[in-house]
Amino acid sequence: MRKLFVLFIAFSIWQNANAQLNPPPAARHKFILIAHRGDHVIYPENTLAAYAEAIKNDVDYVEIDLRTTKDGGLVSMHDATVNRMTNGKGAVKDMTLDEIKQLKVRSNDSTNNKTYDVPTFEQILTLCKDKIYIYIDFKQADPAVTYAMLKKYGMEKQVLVYINGIQQLIDWKKAAPNMPLMLSMPNSVKDVESMKTFINQAKPDLLDGSWKEYSRDMVSVTRDMNLPAWPDIQSKDEGAQVWDEAIAKGFMGLQTDHPANLVKYLKEKGLR
Repeated sequence: MRKLFVLFIAFSIWQNANAQLNPPPAARHKFILIAHRGDHVIYPENTLAAYAEAIKNDVDYVEIDLRTTKDGGLVSMHDATVNRMTNGKGAVKDMTLDEIKQLKVRSNDSTNNKTYDVPTFEQILTLCKDKIYIYIDFKQADPAVTYAMLKKYGMEKQVLVYINGIQQLIDWKKAAPNMPLMLSMPNSVKDVESMKTFINQAKPDLLDGSWKEYSRDMVSVTRDMNLPAWPDIQSKDEGAQVWDEAIAKGFMGLQTDHPANLVKYLKEKGLR
């Protein structure tokens, strides 16, 4: 589950200049699927192989975690350190891009002896362009540098950005006012009225968070407002029963750890 944070303090800085909402990239399916860290059922998370698998399985978005190296390179790594995923140790921000490129990512599958590379942002853009949209979980990077890279590869209209902090929000609004930004609701949002207050003040382009945080009425309000709510459903118990419950609430988009299975399930339900 993603961290929830209170953004109200920052709203007064930019909300008057941000009355126009920015829609996400044009939908390719009526039910939107986001592959959490790529399709990592078979391949290690946040690797080109995991992203390619999501493309093969006709997923709408691949979620990547963007971080900056010591010398300004952009790479995808969920954790602040490389310890869990690679044969190296240390913080991404303290390593050069060349040092990151020397690392090998291990598979969680004990029968798979193959190793994988930590992908650069440029490699990800090259792989994904015109094939799948990118959901950037903006961990630690410069919005201006990131947006310049997106424009270089002609991908600025094929991404959305999940915001993890107030300064990120301010910096993205300055660097790319038309970029669709996704926010999680703060813990204070418990019902329809508090959700409406948050939406009216924050003016998010999209909503995230855990699917369990939303009631059916809350989802209905987001749909009436034409505000996409694509929450996280990935969990240890993710499967058909959980998907049934989420769909019953009215969601038309989810972030999942099992994109291939969810695509198959949605097709069987006539939702994709």
